[in-house]
Amino acid sequence: MHDYLTRRDYLKAAGLTLAACTVSLPATAAAAQAKPTMPNMIVIFTDDLGYGDLSSFGHPTIRTPNLDRMAAEGMKLTQFYTASAVCTPSRAGLMTGRLPIRNGMCSDKRRVLFPDSAGGLPKTEITIATALKKHGYATSCVGKWHLGHLPEFMPTNHGFDEYFGIPYSNDMKPSPLVKNLETIEEPVDQHTLTKRYTAQAERFITANKDKPFFLYFAHSFPHVPLFASKDFEGKSPRGLYGDVVEELDWSVGRILETLKKLNIDKNTVVFFTSDNGPWLTCNIRGGSAGLLRGGKGSTWEGGMRVPTVAWWPGTIKPATINTDITSTVDIFPTCLDLAGAAMPTDRIYDGFSLKETLVSGTKAERELLFYYRGTKIYAVRKGPWKLHFITQAGYRDKPHKQDPPMLFHLDHDPSEKYNIAAKHPDVVEEIIADVEKHKATVKPFPTQLEKRIPKNKKG
Repeated sequence: MHDYLTRRDYLKAAGLTLAACTVSLPATAAAAQAKPTMPNMIVIFTDDLGYGDLSSFGHPTIRTPNLDRMAAEGMKLTQFYTASAVCTPSRAGLMTGRLPIRNGMCSDKRRVLFPDSAGGLPKTEITIATALKKHGYATSCVGKWHLGHLPEFMPTNHGFDEYFGIPYSNDMKPSPLVKNLETIEEPVDQHTLTKRYTAQAERFITANKDKPFFLYFAHSFPHVPLFASKDFEGKSPRGLYGDVVEELDWSVGRILETLKKLNIDKNTVVFFTSDNGPWLTCNIRGGSAGLLRGGKGSTWEGGMRVPTVAWWPGTIKPATINTDITSTVDIFPTCLDLAGAAMPTDRIYDGFSLKETLVSGTKAERELLFYYRGTKIYAVRKGPWKLHFITQAGYRDKPHKQDPPMLFHLDHDPSEKYNIAAKHPDVVEEIIADVEKHKATVKPFPTQLEKRIPKNKKG
């Protein structure tokens, strides 16, 4: 197996193909059947990375050799979705395994939390960290949180043993770097942010190599404004956006190499994905959704289908391409299942465990996917079909009600160009009935995104 890439050989290795990587990755039948108990778990979550922004997902000039190798050694999930097309509700879905409508982390007015927000993820919610910590895991959150910056909502009060990062988006002011609950730098030097996050993540992994751990590593980039370190700035053919993504790829390489050096790689499952699609209104400073329509803030495919890779040497069959419908809300039940922990029974969950999909290649359970924007269902996917009730072209565009609804066959038409609702009225009726059944399970929680700190008080 190749070592993961240092900066010295980064550019040289950027030209590696997936085929070349795959050849060097033999896996014995015995290793493939090994199922470690209580494996370590790492979720690497990028911000605004588009479906088409990695070379393994089709980008022609952004070089991501570490992620390409991660896909060659593991599983590339090509129909993986976020819980929302914007930051805060997306992260709430990942952390809780529940759609944001169920915990108040969505709004039709304020789409995300801001530095003047008084709300956050309710204490009644159970996060992945809370659940795993009760099961003996060490837990750490590194990077962007964006689920409430007041003390009661911060990671250390939601099951994490430690926190190091920026509590919200990197374009918001002030921009403090926080360790646990203490601001250690303001404004943070964003040129060094990816490297400092990576060093913190490596430190946590090394300190907990002899016990099970959960690391939530949420990068602040490639959300704008864009910053790269001196080692990467001006190096990518794609410009600054490419510099930033290539540094994120370097970071992934460092994490995987650390696991390898500590000889815990075969007992660690790593997920890499994004919180939503690319911010297309940022033009050249934003990313690409590839062949998918739309981007961040939109419930077209480009807004919520994101590049995703799962890596678990010796357990996941190398070079697997999974086309099942999967989602960030599936990560919560997957982590608990892998740890041997029971799912809470006092609330409704929207995720399904992917354990057997990762271990044995079993088909994922999900048939229905709901595309919420705020508190409203804009679209629904059922198998290959996607029905749009409301569409919105971009982040700040006005929504348009589709009457009658628009129907697309995503296996045939992933770019959502050809409305075929008139040819399939039975499919339209069937999905509408599914929506009504789903709505009967939803008791909306009062929104937490519209609460504001009084101007005469400090946040």
